[in-house]
Amino acid sequence: MTKLTVIIVSYNVRDLLRNCLHSIFASASLSADWLTVEIIVVDNASQDGSAEMVAAEFPSVRLIASSQNLGFTGGNNLALATLGFSGENRPQTAGGRRQTTDDRYPISNIQSPISALRSPIPSPQSPDFVLLLNPDAELVEDALGKMVAFLRDHAGAGACGARLCYGDGRFQHGAFRFPTLMQIALDLLPLGEIPGLRRFLPQLLDSRWNGRYPQSLWRGTAPFRVDFVLGAALMVRGEAVRQIGLLDDSYFMYCEEMDWCLRLRQAGWTIHALPAARVVHHEGQSSRQRRWISLERLWRSRFRFYHKYPERYPPYYLVAVGMLVQTGLSIRGWLARRRFAHGEIDGAALAQELSAYQRILKQG
Repeated sequence: MTKLTVIIVSYNVRDLLRNCLHSIFASASLSADWLTVEIIVVDNASQDGSAEMVAAEFPSVRLIASSQNLGFTGGNNLALATLGFSGENRPQTAGGRRQTTDDRYPISNIQSPISALRSPIPSPQSPDFVLLLNPDAELVEDALGKMVAFLRDHAGAGACGARLCYGDGRFQHGAFRFPTLMQIALDLLPLGEIPGLRRFLPQLLDSRWNGRYPQSLWRGTAPFRVDFVLGAALMVRGEAVRQIGLLDDSYFMYCEEMDWCLRLRQAGWTIHALPAARVVHHEGQSSRQRRWISLERLWRSRFRFYHKYPERYPPYYLVAVGMLVQTGLSIRGWLARRRFAHGEIDGAALAQELSAYQRILKQG
């Protein structure tokens, strides 16, 4: 029997988490003759009764009820540690020098995830494969079996992801190219305000210039290689996790899956997207609860990623990133003030938005 562990890190999305768990059991039942599925839920100190719901309605699920919010990375690392995985082993660079970190982007100041446990968890034999799954995701039909079978049958594949769609059925990109200056520009600069570009913007945002893979690939059934898979549904080979280690704890949330996939690639593994495996993703349900804090965390993680890999993002690149962020947020601040002047937002909303932009600029 092949062993898979599904890890879900949840924060205040009880009803979505319930649907997610039901979908896992349904998908697992379609491969029950050859696949053993274990589920771990890490509840990040939710106040909506999520942990109580899991304990009452899903007694076979292993519940880790954290007394603090460990973030996506800390929660997943806590679960991975209970499975016997440990450490972050960074591959050597081409010159033989180990990758270094930047002191301006230190490990999060939350306490060690292990100390947040309310009770000790046993450490069973680590599984063959691990799926990181968002609580706002639902597996469709035999998505679990298809993802496991692909990794099982392709020895060089370290990770894979599924075809995602929004709750209303619209297509959602589930894998991306590593970031470029063009992607940052498209993300920050309000190009939709420029009349000549407005009509071309949707095509531009959906192109390789914005790190996207063609939708025609997703509409097919053949797997294809990608740079990294979105952490909403990311399956990784256990052997690969033992080789490269845990997620980098200096990312509270955002960019951690990008970092993990880059380390996988540096260690010689390939990353793939599987259009035949489908997952519904009700995107951003936890992060939307704290919009501006989430934006700050996003950019802190991005800055961290750029500084962590100087061989990929040299000093001149970082200077260009800083200029783009400065320009983009300055324009966005001006647009926010204009919305305030037109009565579209109130003073409190304006202050929150401008304050977030200022804190992001200080991070860069």
